[in-house]
Amino acid sequence: MDALRQLDTWPVRTAAAVVLRSPGTGGAGGAAGAGGPRAVATQVGVAGDPTVRFRLASVSKLMSAYAVLVAIEEGALALDEPAGPESSTVAHLLAHASGLAFSGDRVMARPGTRRIYSNTGFEELGRHLERVTDIPFDVYLAEAVFRPLGMGTAVLEGSPAHAVTATLADVGAFAAELLAPSLVSAATFAAATSVAFPGLAGVLPGFGAQHPNDWGLGFEIRGTKSPHWTAATNSPATFGHFGRSGTFVWVDPAVNVACVVLTDRDFGDWAGAAWPVLSADVLAELEVARTA
Repeated sequence: MDALRQLDTWPVRTAAAVVLRSPGTGGAGGAAGAGGPRAVATQVGVAGDPTVRFRLASVSKLMSAYAVLVAIEEGALALDEPAGPESSTVAHLLAHASGLAFSGDRVMARPGTRRIYSNTGFEELGRHLERVTDIPFDVYLAEAVFRPLGMGTAVLEGSPAHAVTATLADVGAFAAELLAPSLVSAATFAAATSVAFPGLAGVLPGFGAQHPNDWGLGFEIRGTKSPHWTAATNSPATFGHFGRSGTFVWVDPAVNVACVVLTDRDFGDWAGAAWPVLSADVLAELEVARTA
């Protein structure tokens, strides 16, 4: 894929990327849901060494959230059960709507009234799952997500909010799951990738105040945000996450495409400029190929 050649011009030492596409049969993101036939995603472009390990930073939240969704599917948790500060639920924590500050125990708003991006919220999710299952969160994540998806080198060593390390091959396998989910039902996946607690304003880290600052259950949703780390040509339904370590994953269900980029340079102005260009070029190249 020609678009991925621009990674060679980025101010990073090491970068790897993969673009995947699903035929899009059977529901959101091409999913039939757990237990149904899958529209298997295939690689349409790759760059870099797929075996180099990267710190994922906040891309880890996607995988931690997915483990929580699996726990919900298994009946270990419920979205509406209390978790976190008073009046907060599992859903509030997943959607950064619990009122918890980014770090520490401070509660800055009533649950459901503001979108406050919170590492603490994901750490509380991890503790809550541990309490109800009596399984350490890193073990649950490995058994519920990493092992079934063949993510053989992925590991969580620390906070569920930011401490996964993995290779491009691992994260690509996870992105393929997001295009054609097999570990959760179509209904659960649709809820996770739709706006939770609509209309909440907040700050998108690195990109400033957003009104609204749409989020699903662990998945950031592009919506009408501007500026943003994806392209203006990504559909509003695009969901994913970026990490401070210079990583991102997005899935655009309007075209059944996923893009993963991993680098070894922390997010900064360089990424805010380069990532939307890459995303736009990936989408444009695939559209040209589709119509050729």
